[in-house]
Amino acid sequence: MEVQYFKHYSPALNRDMECKVYGHGGRPVLFIPCQDGHFFDFENYHMAGVWSPWIESGQVMVFSIDTIDQETWSNKRGDPGWRIWRHEQWFRYITDELVPFMEAMVNERGSRDESTGVIAFGCSLGATHAATLFLRRPDLFDGLLALSGIYTADYGFQGFMNHLVYENSPLHFLPNMPDDHPYISLYNQKKGVICVGQGPWEIPESTRQLDSVLRSKGINLWVDYWGYDCAHDWPWWYKQVAYFVPYLLGQTGA
Repeated sequence: MEVQYFKHYSPALNRDMECKVYGHGGRPVLFIPCQDGHFFDFENYHMAGVWSPWIESGQVMVFSIDTIDQETWSNKRGDPGWRIWRHEQWFRYITDELVPFMEAMVNERGSRDESTGVIAFGCSLGATHAATLFLRRPDLFDGLLALSGIYTADYGFQGFMNHLVYENSPLHFLPNMPDDHPYISLYNQKKGVICVGQGPWEIPESTRQLDSVLRSKGINLWVDYWGYDCAHDWPWWYKQVAYFVPYLLGQTGA
């Protein structure tokens, strides 16, 4: 498996950001680590091995990045206005800096359909961030794999609300999306999976709430509930990746 390391200065964040890239061609996949995670977690937690059939066959290139959750969602004692402002800078780093870098890199390899965008993938709080990226920017993100996420910003901001918290909280902004909003047709042209278990440490209620909103808006993402043995942990996420990635890549039906 081809693996590359990059360190770039981010104007949005005013700091260096690191990432690792796995693969030699194919559709770009953005991996967002779990809460407080780092760019090397995709490899260190053995997720690279789970994705290896699609990476080594040239179907995907996975870009694994750093979070800044310790400054934002996890920094519960910090000023919430500053924390969400900082999180929004990280969001802009992804949309304005990282996605163009990803697309340029895969296009140089000449091995993908340029009509397809980035697949956002994450587990736990990484799933929360991935889903928000997909729902806010369906012009950039062409697919979603969100495993064991929480879809309200209350998790990080404990009832504090301003326009940036609202925009980063799907269970706040999505119910207010007009039924004729052009994003709804964009969502329905893409493939997205939102999955949660019902076992230890999972919080399925947040997914149920999002599922209800999606259905009320006619948004046809695949929302799946796994059993009471399915825990909030890596071994189950490995199984879910193996199950859902063929669907996202158009190899199986829902």
